[in-house]
Order: sequence, then structure tokens, then C-alpha cells
Amino acid sequence: MQQLESAMAVSASGYSVAPLSDEERNRLASRLGEEERRILLHHGTEHPFCGGLLDNKEPGVYVCRLCGLPLFHSRSKFDSGTGWPSFYEPFDKDHIVYLRDDSLGTVRTEIRCKRCDGHLGHVFPDGPPPSGLRYCLNSAAMEFKAADASSSS
Repeated sequence: MQQLESAMAVSASGYSVAPLSDEERNRLASRLGEEERRILLHHGTEHPFCGGLLDNKEPGVYVCRLCGLPLFHSRSKFDSGTGWPSFYEPFDKDHIVYLRDDSLGTVRTEIRCKRCDGHLGHVFPDGPPPSGLRYCLNSAAMEFKAADASSSS
């Protein structure tokens, strides 16, 4: 049984998605800035059209700013016109947790990092093909890791 539980803590793409201990999460959170903490730990939202990753068009991977888990490939990024970085599919579906959010008087789907439980943004059913989904992210919740010359993202 313990081997089964251990296997379930690894995503299809081979990354550990085992929840971080409180101690590890706090250690990682200590390096965040005030705005990053507000968004990732307290479920905040940055203002539209101001995030540092909105206009990034470089090839690479967007990772969780708190724990480094890969979240989205640059190839799934698109300009939604909403003012937040938008993607049509995650790096690995096992890296995202989906939660009902009715905090603003309307029902939305909040997305969080599977490993650290950091708030990332929301997903909406109005995206482009092939998924029809729009993952709307806070730039402050992510870091961009540029593809090196030998890889293809």
C-alpha cells in the first residue's frame, strides 16, 4: 500500500506532486515578496495588464513561483485580451488542483499548484481549441524558465 501511495505522488510527467510539509512551505514562502505572498498564499489577484509575464513570448516553461513545479509550456500560451497570462492546457494535468470558487458572487474554478497549494488563478470554459479552456494566471504566481538551445518547448 505504501508503494502505491508513493507512486500516486508522482505526476505522469515524472515530477513529485507530494504535498509539501508546513515547514518546507514556510521556508519557501520566506523568499517571496509581499505581492507574491498576497497572491500565492492569500488567494489574491494582480491587476490586469500589469503582470511581468503577460507579454512574454519566449519559448520555455512557466513554473510555480513557490515550489518550482512546472505548470504551463509557452507553446500553450495565447493572448486572451483579458490582461492576464492565459494558457489553453497545463504542462501536466496532475500539477493543477481545481476548486469551486464562489467568493465574488459568481461560480468560478480556482486553480492551485498541486504540490504547494499556492493560488495560481482561475480556469474558464471560453478558451481556444484544442481544449476550449482558458487558464488565467497571475504573473506573480509563476516564474518563467527559458528553454535552453538544446531543448524544444
